[in-house]
Amino acid sequence: MRFGTTRIAAAARRSPARGGMSRRSLLGLTAALGLAGTGAATACTRVGSADDTEGGNLLERLRDQGTVRVGIAGEVPYGYINDEGELTGEAPEIAKVIFERLGVESVVPVPTEFGSLIPGLRAQQFDVVSAGMYINPDRCRQVIFSDPDYVMLDAFIVEAGNPLGLSSYEDIVASGARLASGTAYAEIDYAVAAGVPRDDILILPDQVAGMQAVAQGRVDAFAGTAITVREVVARNAEVESTEPFQPYVDGEPAIGAGGFAFRPTETNLRDAFNAELHRLKESGELLEIVRPFGFTEDEMTDLTAEELCRP
Repeated sequence: MRFGTTRIAAAARRSPARGGMSRRSLLGLTAALGLAGTGAATACTRVGSADDTEGGNLLERLRDQGTVRVGIAGEVPYGYINDEGELTGEAPEIAKVIFERLGVESVVPVPTEFGSLIPGLRAQQFDVVSAGMYINPDRCRQVIFSDPDYVMLDAFIVEAGNPLGLSSYEDIVASGARLASGTAYAEIDYAVAAGVPRDDILILPDQVAGMQAVAQGRVDAFAGTAITVREVVARNAEVESTEPFQPYVDGEPAIGAGGFAFRPTETNLRDAFNAELHRLKESGELLEIVRPFGFTEDEMTDLTAEELCRP
C-alpha cells in the first residue's frame, strides 16, 4: 500500500486560539438545526426517498433546494459551532467552498455525537459527513469517501509534566497507564493493536471530556489526533499535550487521513465533490482554507480513498 509522498513532521504548529461552544451547548442546537434541515428537505418531494438514478441524484436535488445538510461532531478544529453560533472548522470551511462551486449556496450543520455520524448519514438525517472523519476499511464498508484532505499523527492529553513519560501506545502498555479515548475514535483500535486491553480503555464522548478526566486523575492519558489534543489542552493548565507520534498496527504505520463521507448510492455527488477537492489541492487553495485551524503543509496529502479503504 502506497502511503503518499507527503511525510508528517514530528511536531506540528499549535493552532491559533479559537472559541468553541461547549459540548452541551452544541448538542442543545441539534433539535433546532435538525428541524431547519428537515424543513429544507421537505421543500423537495423526493429528498426523503431512495435514489433510483444510477450514481444517485442527490447533487441535482441539493442544487434545486440550494442547501446541503452536513453532519458534524462538535470537535475543534474539524467541525463545530463557534461562540457566535456559526458553523466552522476545517471540514465545514472546505465544504462551503466546494458546494458553492457545485451550485449549492447554503451549508447547514446537523450536530451529533461522533459515533452517530455514519448511522445518521445512512438514515438521511444529513447529506454529508463533514467532520474530518478518518478513512479506514471498516468505515468504507458502510459509506463512500472523498479522497482525504489531510493526514495526521496522534498525541495524548496527559497531566502537566507528563509524569509517566508517555509518548506512544506501547508506553501505555509498559507502564500500565490508564487510557481513555473518544467514542468511535480510531485511536481505540491503535491502542488495542499495541496491546492495551480493549475493556481497559475508558470511552468518553469527546476530547473535552478526555481533558477533564485527565485533569481529575481518572485516567493517565487521553488519545486523540495531534491537532485536536493541542487545541483542547490550551484551555487547562493542569494538562498538556505530548509530542505527536506515529501509531502502528501489525508493524505497519496506521495512517490517519480524514475526508468527507457520503451514502454508498451517491457516487455522482462524491465524484463531483472529489473533482473540486482536487482542484483545491492543485491550486494550493486547500492549505489556505485550513491553515487558520492549525494545519500546515505537513498535513497535506496525495493519498486516495481507494488506498485507505484497502484491508
